[in-house]
Amino acid sequence: MKRLTQKTALIIGGASGIGLAIATRFAAEDATVIITGRKQQSLDDACRAIGDNCHAILADASDPAAFAGVMDVVAKDHGRLDILVINAGMSGYGALESLDADHFDSIFGLNVRAPVFAAQAAVPLMSQGGSIVLIGSIAGMVGIKGYGTYGASKAAIRSFARSWAAELAPKGIRVNVVSPGPIDTAMFDAVSDEMRQSLTAQIPAGRLGRPEEVASAALYLASDEAAFVVGAELCIDGGMAQV
Repeated sequence: MKRLTQKTALIIGGASGIGLAIATRFAAEDATVIITGRKQQSLDDACRAIGDNCHAILADASDPAAFAGVMDVVAKDHGRLDILVINAGMSGYGALESLDADHFDSIFGLNVRAPVFAAQAAVPLMSQGGSIVLIGSIAGMVGIKGYGTYGASKAAIRSFARSWAAELAPKGIRVNVVSPGPIDTAMFDAVSDEMRQSLTAQIPAGRLGRPEEVASAALYLASDEAAFVVGAELCIDGGMAQV
């Protein structure tokens, strides 16, 4: 029997990169997968690649009001939610001396505010055995020059995971976080070879991670195999934050 048979999973930000890898892996494990994103074409392409187990909802995660509509669709079409993965997020360089309010607000709006209201809207559809997986970053654990705002937003995710785990454990809902290090996604397409080599040199494993490796961690935390894992953080970083 596959690990997510008869499970319904919602991936906020599931049309590309890490989110798409998670959705693809969950569908391969027999979950009914629902993905959200801001671009209909990207959602259509993702569902086409994933297969019949995939359903898409057009929604902008930066708008907290959008989550009520998403959950209405989930409730109407699927009746319940077993797994919530909150992956939508953004990064961006912003050194302290040049940081502006728009940069700060956009990062905290998507990386901090959106997960709060996504989880708040989802919890009423979840029950005993439910799992919430937050996608953080090792930037929330280590200092990265010029990325203080992004790092602070991901540190908030670590804190949410622990606080929500305590709040929701009595309902039988587990909350955990996966914190990737540098992962070879489309965002690295514009990175120079020199910068890529410099970054890789800081990773004990000697390479960038793959989205599929993050998906494997998310699958474990979402599945019943992790039934006794609550408030934990899995770093998928090749040892970068640990060694």
